Amino acid sequence: MSTPPPDPRPCCVPAGPPAAADPTLGTPARTGSTDGTERGVDPTELATIPAGRAVLGDHFGDGYAGDGEGPVHEVELSAYRIGTTSVTNAAFAAFVDATGHRTLAEVEGYSAVFHTDVAATVADVLGHSPATPWWVGVRGADWRHPEGPRSGIEDRADHPVVHVSHDDALAFARWAGRRLPTEAEWEYAARGGLEGRRYPWGDELMAGTDGEWQVNIFQGAFPATNTADDGWTTTAPVTAYRPNGYGLHQMVGNVWEWCADWFDPKAYDARERRDPRGPASGTVRVMRGGSFLCHDSYCNRYRVAARSAAPPDSTASNLGFRCAADAATDRPDSPHSPDSPDSPVEKENHA
Repeated sequence: MSTPPPDPRPCCVPAGPPAAADPTLGTPARTGSTDGTERGVDPTELATIPAGRAVLGDHFGDGYAGDGEGPVHEVELSAYRIGTTSVTNAAFAAFVDATGHRTLAEVEGYSAVFHTDVAATVADVLGHSPATPWWVGVRGADWRHPEGPRSGIEDRADHPVVHVSHDDALAFARWAGRRLPTEAEWEYAARGGLEGRRYPWGDELMAGTDGEWQVNIFQGAFPATNTADDGWTTTAPVTAYRPNGYGLHQMVGNVWEWCADWFDPKAYDARERRDPRGPASGTVRVMRGGSFLCHDSYCNRYRVAARSAAPPDSTASNLGFRCAADAATDRPDSPHSPDSPDSPVEKENHA
């Protein structure tokens, strides 16, 4: 495996709006609250993750120094539940239909799309990210139009929803009576019961006697040519690949997933041993799992230990989420329930 350059985090999602964004589109705005909205149902099945000891972090030295994947450390986690898949377009559509929620990308009028995937007129291409020109600001790109106004999700009901900000993910979780997973919960679940492995299925990227693909990532010469050897150029259906040992699909690849924690590259140095929750504050939120745009030459973050982060108002065509919940209950008086003042969801709604 080739050695990537230091800390290329902007390859993951663009670090801000594109250059030459149309000023008539307005400034970023918070999306509507779902406070007081009748609770809905997320059809995504939840897998129960047993309480236990987890040895987390980069066991191989694969990570980027700025990501803070070390030191390898042990935590103890209470039992919890987590979605067997990312939240799908169908599930998110039900939430929008029930609440009238408008995502941040819809409010702002544009979002980021990878340059080879753009489905829009020239007039709708607003500019490129200065640091990473393969990210393009596209007017009309949002969760219903993942590549721009000339795309749609009619045939992608079972694909992960994308172009969702951290607030959008929290709004869905609150409506569904769920929450976002903590970073520790996410990694423990992603490992699928395997300790000290590189991927959810083991240490080798290609698995099985036939060298079968286990993950939706970028093949070819990044960022110009995606050969789609794994069968997909953008998102894949959420169950397109075999699940890990806990029954969870695509914990790496396909789309980045928001976590509850604020990001700090030094977080592991002072991490609580029991049910760690991450820093109390910050400027960027944790993302986990990599996406269909990860490539070992530039963004080797489709590993279970890999960490990255983005501002909570980031939206892009490779950024989604999955939900979590307590093991035994979603009662409002549960300390992790979205209605509890002590819950990560409630605290983040008021951060």
